[in-house]
Amino acid sequence: MAPRANWKGYLKLSLVSCPIALFPVASTTERISFHLVNRATGNRLRQQYIDSVTGDIVERDERVRGYEIGKGDYITLEESEIAERALESTHTIDIETFVPRKDIDEVYLDSAYYMAPDDKVADEPFVVIRDAMRERNMVGLARVVLYGRERILMIEPRHKGLVGTTLHYQYEIRDDKPYYDSVPEMKIPAEMLKLAEHIIDTKRGKFDPSQFQDRYQDALVELIRAKRAGRPIPAAPEVKRPSNVINLMDALRRSVESEARGAKGAPAARKDAGKSRAAVKKAASASGTSRARRVKKAG
Repeated sequence: MAPRANWKGYLKLSLVSCPIALFPVASTTERISFHLVNRATGNRLRQQYIDSVTGDIVERDERVRGYEIGKGDYITLEESEIAERALESTHTIDIETFVPRKDIDEVYLDSAYYMAPDDKVADEPFVVIRDAMRERNMVGLARVVLYGRERILMIEPRHKGLVGTTLHYQYEIRDDKPYYDSVPEMKIPAEMLKLAEHIIDTKRGKFDPSQFQDRYQDALVELIRAKRAGRPIPAAPEVKRPSNVINLMDALRRSVESEARGAKGAPAARKDAGKSRAAVKKAASASGTSRARRVKKAG
């Protein structure tokens, strides 16, 4: 059974519309969560809002939203005043434009939602919109109000339904230049690239999310179980920090050899190991030739 929708409204394409519901793709209910408790009594703590000047506790019905226009000077807004400014996108997802999926930079992606018809009458228009987008290989861009603010929503076909992904606004995305400006333009020797590419080839696989376990979550579960059963607390895993690479070519060669040793056993692995040794030998030969040329040129 599908979880409860966290948004219901209408999907609209020009004059075609249908009732739909949005369901969060990801769930955090299985994560380990903690409460704050009093160490002395073991009782759970309760948060309270305190007036920053008077020190008085402020109850829920006395709280109001405020926008700071100066230090300590706020314009207050009632919930009813905010509700009156509701936009059409509060209840309707109106697809405004269509673009190729590749045109949307991955850094803009935020949260994903499954989108499904919310009424049997909605099935036909929903499928029409879905299939038309699939045929044209386009994604739709719309707006929707979620959690009190209007968001850009990218809509794309997924299996029998649609998935909507909220996008960050441009002003929310930091410019990448300050982070990458210090990365120099370098000409990497061909033999180094070949060794690195070979390591990538030996580690090639298919994305299978079931193969990735939340090891930190597992460690917390084991810690909680041990304390509950009165068993000794499990030893913390040893954290091995990578050492600084002194000789990159040597590190790449040792990496290729290590991958080859790890792959031994299966016929395909032995074949890869042979390729690995050949790659190392070829790179070493190329490196030696390159050094000889440089020595000869220097002489």
